[in-house]
Amino acid sequence: MTFTSDSTSTRFSQTFNNIQTGDAVASTIAVFQSLSVDDKLAVLWYAYTEMGRSITPAATGAARLQLAEGLLIQIKQMSHAEQLQVMRDLAAKTNTQFSRSYGILSTNTKLAFWYELSELMVKGFVVPMPANYTISRDGAQVLETIKALDFGQQITVFRRIAADMGVDPLAD
Repeated sequence: MTFTSDSTSTRFSQTFNNIQTGDAVASTIAVFQSLSVDDKLAVLWYAYTEMGRSITPAATGAARLQLAEGLLIQIKQMSHAEQLQVMRDLAAKTNTQFSRSYGILSTNTKLAFWYELSELMVKGFVVPMPANYTISRDGAQVLETIKALDFGQQITVFRRIAADMGVDPLAD
């Protein structure tokens, strides 16, 4: 499996330096959305592993995770290459059956889905982050910005990121 982390742009540095408190959430999400698919997945992975303990109650306590359980079971039954492709498809909003199934979940359930997926990665049931993976400079900046947000802003960022992934089969 190949992860890429090349980044030659400094436009994100300027964006982050200009973030005001009122638009920190929107700016963080906008920059996250401009990352490569693999950097998006890396930011989620690092955020859940580094900050996951504070995200856990908000993610699983409010969600109906049983609705996503079938998707998680499907992922566990796939090869590592297939698991990685599913995650990439979700992040890229590729129109697949799995992305459409994810797309009908509530925002809280989507948030819990990503948390549970990270837990499965830690336990070895889902393809792990490569040991030698280095997140791009832009991805690292997004992660540092998320860490600097207050808890409510962090949850809002993750809710919007999770909600925007996959494909809503009911949308026009």
